[in-house]
Amino acid sequence: MSLTYEICVDSTQAALAAERAGAHRVELCAALFEGGITPTIGTVAATLAAVSGIRVHVIIRPRGGDFIFDGHEVAAMERDVAEVRDAGAHGVVIGALTPQGMVDRPVCERLIAAAGDLPVTFHRAFDMTVDPYDALDTLVGLGVRRVLTSGQESSVLEGAPLIASLVRHAGDRITVMPGGGVTERNIGRIVAQTGVSEIHFAALTGEPSPAVHRNHRPFMGGELRQPEYLRQITSAGLISDVMRAAGS
Repeated sequence: MSLTYEICVDSTQAALAAERAGAHRVELCAALFEGGITPTIGTVAATLAAVSGIRVHVIIRPRGGDFIFDGHEVAAMERDVAEVRDAGAHGVVIGALTPQGMVDRPVCERLIAAAGDLPVTFHRAFDMTVDPYDALDTLVGLGVRRVLTSGQESSVLEGAPLIASLVRHAGDRITVMPGGGVTERNIGRIVAQTGVSEIHFAALTGEPSPAVHRNHRPFMGGELRQPEYLRQITSAGLISDVMRAAGS
């Protein structure tokens, strides 16, 4: 069985790298250090204009942290879904939970309605649900196309037993797509242990900033920070390595 590969990216250049490597789809985000938040509409438009043979699904998440959203955040997400739909995105990626750890059905219904006929993925908010089987059934009822999960563990390899069980529970009703810690060294075991047909991963590598003048005294983030003069870029070579390791 051939795999569908989705690459988590944060720029137009990263989407182009995924396309060159032969991936099928990208999840376009901003702020991967935060787990991915909504990219600007300019980034969405620029990426859609640049790529030609790869699908672009856009994450809709207003901030990092938990997945319990207030009315203002829900209104912002609803508008973002409509804007990326109108820009020509091929799908959207959403997720919202109640404080009790259940899928927030009313919020998801609003976002799905705003998406129109675009396919909807439920992101790794799924991994914070209190009952993954109930959550999966709820998402099926909402018409969600796929769910991204690490099997409620810190990595897909650790969560593989639950993912395999979810795949069996889902049947052909919804696609269960593993993501989180997928590498060329473990992808073969993940696929063998879970029986999935789609897989999600990032392929990041460090690249020095082109800045010639550098001031190392100030920094632009919080106390937990990355180097100012090192960029994280998506590597087409790393994507190809993972795909080859899976036998595709």
